[in-house]
Amino acid sequence: MRFDDDAPLDASQVQDRRGLPGGRLTVGGGAVGLLTVLVAVVFGVDPALFGVSDGAVAPVGRATSPAQLQAACRTGADAERRQDCRILATVNSLQSFWQAEFARRQGQYAPASTVLFDDQVSTACGTASSAVGPFYCPADRRAYFDLGFFDEMTGRLGAQGGPFAEAYVVAHEYGHHVQNLTGTMAKVGNDRQGADSAAVRLELQADCYAGVWTHHATTTPQASTGRPLITQLTDQDIARALDAAQSVGDDRIQQRATGRTNPETWTHGSSAQRAQWFTTGYRTGDMAQCDTFD
Repeated sequence: MRFDDDAPLDASQVQDRRGLPGGRLTVGGGAVGLLTVLVAVVFGVDPALFGVSDGAVAPVGRATSPAQLQAACRTGADAERRQDCRILATVNSLQSFWQAEFARRQGQYAPASTVLFDDQVSTACGTASSAVGPFYCPADRRAYFDLGFFDEMTGRLGAQGGPFAEAYVVAHEYGHHVQNLTGTMAKVGNDRQGADSAAVRLELQADCYAGVWTHHATTTPQASTGRPLITQLTDQDIARALDAAQSVGDDRIQQRATGRTNPETWTHGSSAQRAQWFTTGYRTGDMAQCDTFD
């Protein structure tokens, strides 16, 4: 994964709350806490679905000035050297692609902000801990990441990791933002568990949308330069993304944790399904091919 070294990065799209207090949190310990880690760590939508919210609308809280992040993450060259700058650059590329894609389909894209945090964070969906993993909150249209998750992904979850594995995770959350804008999230309702549930279909579609962006990532121009921000993706990058998708399949996580699988409790889909739908998006580059609800 390579970036245009001279391209300016837009830090206004990312809020850095690392090191700031996140607010009150009510997460059960013991078996409940373990279940939270095993189930929620596979990335999702709104931590309240996993019982890790305090049940109230929490204040968004103070965020670091974009100027402070911009000072560290000025150009694509910084994205080559620093993880947080790389996440910022990935967000910039994603927003440029979806802006253009919505316009091409006579729609209007509303940008989503990304929030970097440590340990726990207050959101319009409630207060969540890092155990939830990356998630998207539809109430405030923000994607939330504790960058320590990527160490969990390569450690506890056994993924190979790497820059584009991380980019896949970010792209998946922006897939949820697209679903929020298009109204697809409304299809889930209370159908939140099981191999054929609406919740699983929602997650698989987000994987497909991540693949669609990947297909176009090296050809999507940035408004500031007229050039793509991501200049190269290799076969190894794609393999790392597929490996990451497989590592967070419900069956893989359950097998590693308990030695068995139970499709009736799935919320995100199997390893094979997650890889399959990412591949569908990547090969076609067409979001119309991502109808997992059909």
